[in-house]
Amino acid sequence: MTQIPQTMRYIDHGAGGAPEVLRAAEGPLPAPGPGEVLIRVAYAGVNRPDVIQRQGKYPPPPGASPFIGLEVAGEVVALGDGASKWRIGDKVCALTNGGGYAEYAVAPEGQALPVPKGLSLLQAAAIPENYFTVWTNVFERGRLAAGETFLVHGGSSGIGLTAIQLAAARGATVYTTVGNAQKAKVCLDVGASAAINYREQDFVEEIGRLTDKKGVDLILDMVGGDYIGRNLKSLALDGRLVQIAFLQAPRVEVDWTTLMTRRLTFTGSTLRPRSAADKAAIADALRAQVWPLLEQGRALPVIHKVYPLAEAAAAHALMESSTHIGKIMLEVAGG
Repeated sequence: MTQIPQTMRYIDHGAGGAPEVLRAAEGPLPAPGPGEVLIRVAYAGVNRPDVIQRQGKYPPPPGASPFIGLEVAGEVVALGDGASKWRIGDKVCALTNGGGYAEYAVAPEGQALPVPKGLSLLQAAAIPENYFTVWTNVFERGRLAAGETFLVHGGSSGIGLTAIQLAAARGATVYTTVGNAQKAKVCLDVGASAAINYREQDFVEEIGRLTDKKGVDLILDMVGGDYIGRNLKSLALDGRLVQIAFLQAPRVEVDWTTLMTRRLTFTGSTLRPRSAADKAAIADALRAQVWPLLEQGRALPVIHKVYPLAEAAAAHALMESSTHIGKIMLEVAGG
């Protein structure tokens, strides 16, 4: 059994700012509350919301850790009152509400999942944030079904590659937008039927060509700005647009006539503020619907680079550069 120390290393972002504000610090371990587990972290994932929190624009929900980090994998070392789903020593990956950039992190027990058979702790740590997000937005809110067509923007991101793989594995035809030929190749290799270079091609025109002017059934977008109106033009009759972030402006003038004439649905969500019950339900769906794929070696996370915990600033700088393909990870204890 792993002995629990009194203090731990974690990454502090101080008052926020550029990546350089991230620094290693030492402090007391978090205590698992009712229904929570304490995890000795082997690896933690780096995600775009972490960058936004570091910049001071994405505060944690009430009661969550003030520190950065939304996903981890490691070993359960302590249980909060009433927690009964896991045992000490279990290897899990978990969606945290914060505090993942640390040697120890807490998570509600329902937001933890077993490490899929055949996967390493590093691979498992790359799963929660992206797979929770894709499942709830693409398959629950977006209702993507086998035989439909799907456009995902930013296909070479962690979210994008997850969406491409899961959608293709479940029988959809997937198109994506990317910024260069290298990113296009990776997207095609993992299951996209076409990759549109948005620097050289108009995705509205390309989607029209690829679908014989019918449009796609579903679009997953994290860009916003002028993409919103262009997305609406790219949707088929009864098509759905799901918004999960705004890398460009969240306020834009749009001609909504197409929404009515083509009977479109425009929806969106954020994951972090949702209740523990909501997130536990998503975890249950992932275990039933996605874990079998992962254990068959399908739809696996694509990992771009792994940094030591102390080099979190470099990991954030890479994230902001958008030159990566797939996940950026932090090694904490390894394993």
